[in-house]
Amino acid sequence: MADKPQWLIREDAAVPVLVALALRQMLGIREPDDLPALRDLDVRAPDAVDATPALEQQWRNYWDMTIEPRTHPAEGPLELIDGFDTLVALPASGAEELRAAIEPLAASAMTYAKAARNRYFDAMKTATGGGAYRAYASAIAEFEREVGRRAHSFELNVQVLPFSQRGIWWIGALTVAVTDGLRRDVVAFDGAIRPIIGELA
Repeated sequence: MADKPQWLIREDAAVPVLVALALRQMLGIREPDDLPALRDLDVRAPDAVDATPALEQQWRNYWDMTIEPRTHPAEGPLELIDGFDTLVALPASGAEELRAAIEPLAASAMTYAKAARNRYFDAMKTATGGGAYRAYASAIAEFEREVGRRAHSFELNVQVLPFSQRGIWWIGALTVAVTDGLRRDVVAFDGAIRPIIGELA
């Protein structure tokens, strides 16, 4: 059965991803432009100073390494940042502005991220009865019926996040982010994930 297509889908609300997004919001970083704000986390005042271009670039590099570390490996040694356990590592040189900006935010970002991840697990247990992957199997089966062939082997990472707007976004070459409310809506999620699977399979 070695030639049988295989698909690998990982779903999570990963604490490192939630920490990165919480820091993005706290620092006033606008990248990536299309990603909405997180719920239940203070949005900066309209008159707050935006992040500098250097800070935005350093955060973007950190974001890319966090989302897909194999695709975006660090160019040099990394150093763990105090207050984030082992969840945030930045380049030893070239990320000085970001390091100074996020160290004071560690406690609040970590608290937010851990609470959001716990809510994800509680909600998914309730919504799916533990069968989280049935939605993906159903979408793949529907795709195969539509195109008249087996799905090619593919890999997909799904981050289920508490965004303030409902939707699904590509955030990496093999990674999408989906709003938690959309993920729990079986019919709507099926319709949203099917085009994603169609691009990969």
